[in-house]
Amino acid sequence: MTRHVLAGALLAVAATLTVLLSGVLGPEVQGVALLGAALGGALGLVPDRTPGQRAAAFALGFAAAWIGYLLRAAALPDATAGRAVAVLIVLLVCLAVGVVARGRLPLWAALLGAAAMAGSYEAVYAADPSAFVSTSPIAATAVLLTAGAGFVATALLGPVIEGDRADERDPEPGPERSRSTHVAEPAAYRPFEHAPEA
Repeated sequence: MTRHVLAGALLAVAATLTVLLSGVLGPEVQGVALLGAALGGALGLVPDRTPGQRAAAFALGFAAAWIGYLLRAAALPDATAGRAVAVLIVLLVCLAVGVVARGRLPLWAALLGAAAMAGSYEAVYAADPSAFVSTSPIAATAVLLTAGAGFVATALLGPVIEGDRADERDPEPGPERSRSTHVAEPAAYRPFEHAPEA
């Protein structure tokens, strides 16, 4: 439990520092600090695949969402139909990442990456779609900085959490557990040694 508290405290400190350093990192960081730290923290905490595999899936999902905005700005109509097509493409790319990698890159991590880009950039894009080339790198950098801080703060805790969950599911060690769940065999039937007297 102490490690969990330390990781949570480290995550909170990392998110706070990114906000305090927004004068150096850029004012855009303030608006996405919580989003990025939360998504990066989740990416680090979930003990599914290696940290590198989770980070790679996140990056591919993030790139897919960025490409979705590029398509909206360059080729798709700025209407409901255009946004729907972009969403479909992004989600299909995230799914393809999981399929092509045969599960080595988890789908949920790719979806987190797409959510990070969309959550940090949708409002900015909607305000001025024509400024995509100049505004998307700024938004992407800001959320990646905060997500990276959250990931680093929590990534080492993933294996500990996995062990804790295993203990919750099976609190007793193997040999003791096998003895405690062993079903006793019924006693052997013994007929009367002496027939009752008439």
